[in-house]
Amino acid sequence: MISAFFIFNQKGEVLISRLYRTDFKRSIADVFRIQVVSNSDVRSPIITLGSTSFFHVRVNNLYVVAVTKTNANAALVFEFCYRFINICKSYFGKIDEESVKNNFVVIYELIDEINDFGYPQNSEIDTLKTYITTESIVSSDYAAEESSKITSQATGVTSWRRADVKYKKNEAFVDVIEIVNLSMSAKGNVLRADVDGHIQMRAYLSGTPECKFGLNDKLVIDKNERGVSDAVELDDCRFHQCVRLNDFDASRTISFIPPDGEFELMRYRSTSNVKLPLRIIPTVTEMGTSQVSYTITVKANFGNKLSATNVVLRIPTPLNTTTVDCKVLSGKAKYAPSENVVVWKLARIQGGQECTLTAAATLTSTTTRQVWARPPIDVDFQVLMFTASGLIVRFLKVFEKSNYQSIKWVRYLTKASGSYQIRF
Repeated sequence: MISAFFIFNQKGEVLISRLYRTDFKRSIADVFRIQVVSNSDVRSPIITLGSTSFFHVRVNNLYVVAVTKTNANAALVFEFCYRFINICKSYFGKIDEESVKNNFVVIYELIDEINDFGYPQNSEIDTLKTYITTESIVSSDYAAEESSKITSQATGVTSWRRADVKYKKNEAFVDVIEIVNLSMSAKGNVLRADVDGHIQMRAYLSGTPECKFGLNDKLVIDKNERGVSDAVELDDCRFHQCVRLNDFDASRTISFIPPDGEFELMRYRSTSNVKLPLRIIPTVTEMGTSQVSYTITVKANFGNKLSATNVVLRIPTPLNTTTVDCKVLSGKAKYAPSENVVVWKLARIQGGQECTLTAAATLTSTTTRQVWARPPIDVDFQVLMFTASGLIVRFLKVFEKSNYQSIKWVRYLTKASGSYQIRF
């Protein structure tokens, strides 16, 4: 696995350094500084120099770097780096140069705990927080008791959950969140449409409950089974370690003992049968060299009981635009000269509703005429209780030996932010 772990700032200074094996010296950090940090042409996250491979992730002007001489599993190395980043965010709220410098003692404790001789160990945030903390424990008797519980949790069957969790009100919240990516041609043909989704869960349940979570009856993951009508086709799925995969393969039921609090239960991707929430119909006409006319129509492609909120369209204008006269019946439209776009904001669009913007952009004369590249229209929005992939939660059941009653909540959210683009 990995032999060394570093955190660099954007200047190439080493903030955190840990050598797990003896096949490297600390001077290996200078190689990364010269070859990667000081070289603006490097774009690949993996750099191999001789027999040494550097795996790095950039986050908030920091480089999180793992170094190895072995033929390591690249996906596993990056999973370790991203898991470390998530742990730091959970501990410190964010990960940047200031938070690393202010908490370097805790960070050294964390990297020693989650990695042993270069091999990843327990990286469950809830478990780590029980014994790596910035708060002191006063009572020695209490410390001994807590130490016993931590040991049984970290080495037990469910390392992600303690058995003595208690709540007065037992609740489970499930959020199915999907991000729609769209690229549509000027002729109205879909060039790319896919969904990046994840199921986020917050479990406030006493004891050690068994949860069962059912998805669509027609859920296809195997490529050999594609082509079933009305089926939800997922290209790949990734589950939290608490999920029993055998049950999912057999009945599309997710069985698990949930961690306490908030966690990501499942992540998935879909590229087939994507339902596009908003349809954008642009008509843009260049009238000579002095004016451009716009007619942009937005149509909501979902039921009238649902609505899209926080809808923002960024409609590009030529670089030599002086003024834009905008007319809308819904929302507010304004020309932003610093960005060369018309920003059209709609607080809400009801399902089946159509909204239209008409505008005329006045252009200044230029000595040399340049062809307008026509960048795509960007659309941001949120639609509650709608999934673009068609994924739905059929049921959520909680079983616990004390047979308590629990309250379950399920919410769906489909959104786009900078990834829903229409060319014209």
